Parts: sequence; structure tokens; C-alpha cells
Amino acid sequence: MNYRHAFHAGNFADVFKHAVLARLIEYLKRKEGAFRVVDTHAGIGRYDLQASEATRTGEWQGGIAQIAEARFKPEVEALLAPYRSAVDALNPNGGLRFYPGSPLVTRHLLRKQDRLSALELHPEDAETLRTVFAGDHQARVIELDGWLAMGAHLPPKEKRGLVLIDPPFEQPGEFERMAEGLAIAHRRWPGGIYAFWYPIKDLAAVNRYRESLAGLGIPKILDTWLTIRGSTDEAGLIGSGMAIINPPFTLEQELATLLPALCDCLAEDKGASSGTRWLARERV
Repeated sequence: MNYRHAFHAGNFADVFKHAVLARLIEYLKRKEGAFRVVDTHAGIGRYDLQASEATRTGEWQGGIAQIAEARFKPEVEALLAPYRSAVDALNPNGGLRFYPGSPLVTRHLLRKQDRLSALELHPEDAETLRTVFAGDHQARVIELDGWLAMGAHLPPKEKRGLVLIDPPFEQPGEFERMAEGLAIAHRRWPGGIYAFWYPIKDLAAVNRYRESLAGLGIPKILDTWLTIRGSTDEAGLIGSGMAIINPPFTLEQELATLLPALCDCLAEDKGASSGTRWLARERV
């Protein structure tokens, strides 16, 4: 309960996570039918990059600030455009004062028939998020442990959609909890798209997590990652990844275009890397 994303908003891990999230939502919009996004660890939605938390760490300077100034090849810009538009929407006068968390990235990209369920356990953060979405009939804020949504809130009535799982990783056992949560959720809603974000600090723990997902017997799991520096003995975040269950057929190729450009822009040393790998494939 001590974690506050305000210290980390807009950092390189957010850029990676939200750029991929935007691609998933854009794919869902290809069909006319309504869909729902369930955000299990939603946070407060809007982050002030001039607030004391953000200025204390300055992490956004190595993330969204780099992307905001960069101009990529046209094919990369086309893939990045939905994410950029969500950031720009919070800064209508230009510049970079506010950063959208995943609920606001999602809400910006929804059509009129689509819905967002944003879950947040921390009472103060949940109330802040309610204020952000006050009067918005397409967004529902629920003060609830996001892990409970893996059972009680699935499948959504729309029968189409995405579940974003982005825990704070402040407690031990989060990797195990994610694998267990996926097993439960997939049994209830095998056709949904799931995106499980994770930090890359302890490479051995990350590899064990990947192996545990591969061993669940669930088809179609695409793992993707971006690191900004090579592995060192120093503690700290070197990258982040996202395991995507039932990924859109377009996603692997999109990420092959998008991620190397982001990696080059955000890299802190020559050890930076990005890529995708199938942890499980559908049996033919």
C-alpha cells in the first residue's frame, strides 16, 4: 500500500506499456461490436509531471520526455500515433505537464459503444480516479483488489475485450500471483485478450515466470520486452515486459517495427534490447 505510481509516471516502462496497450485497443476497434477494457490496477489516472513526486525522481525525463521530442520513421509514427494522441489530449496547450495513466490512455481511445472498468484498491487513489471520470458513463471506477477481478468481473457482458494487469510489485509473490490469476481468468474467459505487465529486475525471477506461463497449457502467449540497459549487479529496474494472451494477429509484426525504435530512443547503454517471443502457440 506504500507504492505510488506518481513517482514513476511517464518513465520508460510506462512508455512501453502504454504504447503496446494502445496497439491492442486499436485492434479491438477494427470490429464494430462493443468491447470492454478491465484495468485491474488502475491508479489515479492523471499524473502531474511538475508535482513533487515526479520532480523528485525525474524518471519521466528518461521516458515520455524523450519520446515527445523524437521523430521516427513514418511507419513507426503511424503505430505510435494513438499513444501520442492520448498524451497530447492531456496537454492541449502543448508542452508536457500531465501524463495519462492506463485508464486515461484507454478512455481516450474508446469509441462511444466501448466501456472501461477501472479497479483500484487504495481508497484515496480510487476516489481520485472517480473524480477524473465524474459524469462519464463509459468508465466505471471500482474500489477493489484487482486480483479479484480475474474471477468476479469476467467475462464482461460485451464478450469482447482486454484485461490489463499491472500490479505494483511491492509485495513478494507477484509473479506467482500473475500466473495463478491467468489460470483462473482464462478458465472463465478463454477468448479474452490479457496483457500482463511485469518489471525486469531479477532476470532469474523473470525467466521462472515465463516458464510458469508456458507451462499453464494456455495457447497463444506472446511475450514482449524492452530494456534500457544491460543487466548489472546493481539493484534497479532495467526494463519491463508484457505477456499477452490471445494477441492480435497483427501485433507481432507491429512490435517488430515499433519496439526497436523505442529502444534506440530510450536506451541508456549498448546493452538495451527489445523483442518478442512466443511462450506458447496454438496447436494446429
